[in-house]
Amino acid sequence: MAHKFPQDLLGLIAFLKKLPGVGTRTAERFAFELLTWPKETLADMSDLLKEIQEKIPACPVCGCLTDRGACNFCQARDCTSLCLLATARDVYAVEETRSFRGLYHVVEHLLSPLDGRHVEALRIDRIEARLAAHPIQEIIIAFDSTLEGDTTALYLKNALARPNLSISRLAFGLPCGSSLEYIDGGTLARALQGRQLLA
Repeated sequence: MAHKFPQDLLGLIAFLKKLPGVGTRTAERFAFELLTWPKETLADMSDLLKEIQEKIPACPVCGCLTDRGACNFCQARDCTSLCLLATARDVYAVEETRSFRGLYHVVEHLLSPLDGRHVEALRIDRIEARLAAHPIQEIIIAFDSTLEGDTTALYLKNALARPNLSISRLAFGLPCGSSLEYIDGGTLARALQGRQLLA
């Protein structure tokens, strides 16, 4: 008969399974690895976890993560362009491209009525305050190509529309170096819709 894990170990595994992409086997492997760590290391990790949300709060203006209370994404940026993103993590992905020097705004919650996230969750007043505070000429909507992302993008496009303001969305299409025979139909359709004229 298989032996049951100790109750506290099961509790640790349950917490680890809450992490994205971590299944039962991976959580068990992580849990057993943690059991081998020195007590001092576990104590340091525990202290950091207890204070992580207080030490890395979201900027009250843009929603990006701050570094010891200072927001690096609200300073020395191009104030004519505003990029809307769903999560603070997405900001770092865009920054890595070194292709955007404008302002960021994290909406935090995409529209999902089934999950109880309605229009109020977008807090459009915060976006409008950014538009009032800066000479923004362009809004770039950079959400995932999902049902929630598409729905939220369409809603914001209509809600924020005004004269002399360009609103665009990231193009979704073919990955660099890809072969058409290996591309799924949805991606190929997006690529066709987002086609550009050759210069």
